[in-house]
Amino acid sequence: MARRALPKIDPAVDVATHLKKFEELSPWDPAAWFGRQGPLEIEVGSGKGLFLERFGMRRPEMDFLGIEISHKYARFAAFRSARRGLPNVRVADADGLRVFRELIPTGSLAAVHVYFPDPWWKSRHHKRRVLNEAFVKDIERTLSPGGSLHFWTDVEEYYTSTLEILAANTKLQGPLEVPELSPEDELDYRTHRERRVRLDGDRVFRSEFKKA
Repeated sequence: MARRALPKIDPAVDVATHLKKFEELSPWDPAAWFGRQGPLEIEVGSGKGLFLERFGMRRPEMDFLGIEISHKYARFAAFRSARRGLPNVRVADADGLRVFRELIPTGSLAAVHVYFPDPWWKSRHHKRRVLNEAFVKDIERTLSPGGSLHFWTDVEEYYTSTLEILAANTKLQGPLEVPELSPEDELDYRTHRERRVRLDGDRVFRSEFKKA
């Protein structure tokens, strides 16, 4: 899934507060990053930061941390939220699997969001997929009771194989049905990828899982 070129970042917008390196996440202290102790949701693979920007604005009572392995995309996602002055959004320029494995405490997350991850099309590359056996176990471990995993993709094979991995390696309840909502404006989507897929008339496979 080739990524499109990013728009230029306004140099007048200071992204320093919103952008974190892996080293700045240890020790794990969200209260220090957000200036409060609130429910925390994490998006793994934030891309251009559309989800973080939209949901940071819509749900000011929640804190959101996006994790993006591509430096330029992490910086752009941080720019979007910094431009809006969103105090409840931060972006980590880091490997999400490593952050979950090494830093996030057990039972500390209200939700985990994984939208349209790279499908790594060739069979020999499937081991590179982010939603592997080890990572789904880390998701289950880090979710608080009642917490949710949201997984969306436009690749049916990836969707079905991931559901099988979740069933075999976790006790998360699901998949729960997620209805498709009509957008209220041209950017009322979880990600830019969702927007492109839906405008092309293709299907999005959505699922939600709950931790008991």
